[in-house]
Amino acid sequence: MAEPEKLKLGGILWGLIIPLIIGIIIVLIPALLRPALDSWFPAATSPYAFVTVILTQGLSLMICLGVPLFLGLNWNKWAGGAAGFVMGTLYYVAYAGYNIQYSVINYGSSLNLYADPSFIGDYIVGGILIGYIAGALNNKSFKFKRMLGAGLTAAITVGIFQYIINYTVSFGAWMTRADPWFALFTTMLPLVILGIILPIIAKISTGSELWHP
Repeated sequence: MAEPEKLKLGGILWGLIIPLIIGIIIVLIPALLRPALDSWFPAATSPYAFVTVILTQGLSLMICLGVPLFLGLNWNKWAGGAAGFVMGTLYYVAYAGYNIQYSVINYGSSLNLYADPSFIGDYIVGGILIGYIAGALNNKSFKFKRMLGAGLTAAITVGIFQYIINYTVSFGAWMTRADPWFALFTTMLPLVILGIILPIIAKISTGSELWHP
């Protein structure tokens, strides 16, 4: 039986440090970042309240969709799609529960967001799509240009998919229709950033230089 490869700095980075950083970020978003942003940019009065949306929901969604995107690029479409289903389902359960509690506390509403088609489509279906599309278009290539093209295409496709769902069948579709261009901006910006950053991370994780063929 062959001996496992000796632990290297790259293994520690990807096996310990980066997962730990991601875990800390996930905890800090609801615990510290959201209350601070709400005090700086009150949703009812501040014209910059969108910053809170991008740095909380947008960032957490980037983490949720980033895992299947990464696996799709570095492994294959099936791994990306399966990871998207798992990550999207977990995010759907957590995010729907959070918003139900938030709406009850702040507005006295008991709307069942677990039945909201946008929550199901945005997170579960969106997670499956971004991982599968990235993997299918990249097709196990480690060429950065192809990884970037596949990542951006998958991210933009899912962003448009989410926007259409939010505009049509979402329980909160009236918010998207009230300012459709702003809603498109807040939906697409995190995903475009994700579509650029994740191919870079996926390429670096292969151990080769970014522009190396």
